[in-house]
Amino acid sequence: MSDTTESARPAPAAGPPDALLRQVLSTVRGDDERLRELIGGLVTHLHAFVRETRPCEEEWLSALDFLVRTGRACTDRRNEFILLSDMLGLTSAVDDVSHTGPAGMTPSSVEGPFHSPAPARPMGAWIAEGPELGRGEQAVVHGRITDCDGRPLAGAVLDVWQANDTGLYDSQDDEQPDGNLRGLFTTGPDGAYWFRTVKPASYPVPTDGPVGELLRALGRHPMRPAHVHLRVEAAGHRPLTTHVFAAEDPYLDSDAAFAVKDALVAPFAPGGEDTARRFGMDGPFLEAEFDIRLAASAAEAGGTRA
Repeated sequence: MSDTTESARPAPAAGPPDALLRQVLSTVRGDDERLRELIGGLVTHLHAFVRETRPCEEEWLSALDFLVRTGRACTDRRNEFILLSDMLGLTSAVDDVSHTGPAGMTPSSVEGPFHSPAPARPMGAWIAEGPELGRGEQAVVHGRITDCDGRPLAGAVLDVWQANDTGLYDSQDDEQPDGNLRGLFTTGPDGAYWFRTVKPASYPVPTDGPVGELLRALGRHPMRPAHVHLRVEAAGHRPLTTHVFAAEDPYLDSDAAFAVKDALVAPFAPGGEDTARRFGMDGPFLEAEFDIRLAASAAEAGGTRA
């Protein structure tokens, strides 16, 4: 970024400060009313940002170069723009305004940049199929998928993905087979789900690209607390993408993606003998229980969104 000081910057141009903005907004036309609203709002806020902060040309070109390099860092296995959105809290902000619902609904959370198609697995299967199974802490994650009144949802599809015990997803780690630590599970009449895995680790988001440069420039750490991603779909109900965070993690209060919500935190506690028999676990293991409640779709709720 530039070393230009406040005193070295040119004074604001004379004349009405909104004349240029009005001229630009007058060109925001077209048949799509929502697009006009979005672009008009974006232009208005960007012009306000320029008037408030008065970036010099060198700073503006540096910002554009940052965006160009962010785009070039994107691949079919990594989306640097999603990462940028996450690190600025924008993904969580969009999530917050997009997924309001009844009080009993499980809160949503960000998808993150590491989702990919998961293999279908039988209920209770191991999703850990790489070297992490021999070195990590074995764990069972289980719960029930219900509506907001606690009625079980049969046929709900649960999409699971997580990092391993060293904080890597399969797309980042050549030692993991494709589809490792991922799974699709379908509930029965009781709405119950369970799968066996290893406890995930907290991990740094990728810092070898433009977003990493930004985090270092801002003096921010890149760490995300340990978590398992969950996406749930059930007929007649709104899809939900969320996390379950490990209660013991030291980064819960400073998640780099600003995605932690109290209702999404669950302990990974030592499992007892009864639980071991129930889930077919041998030796020491951890247990995390996390129930998921889905809101009814607009049609099911009488045509109105909560």
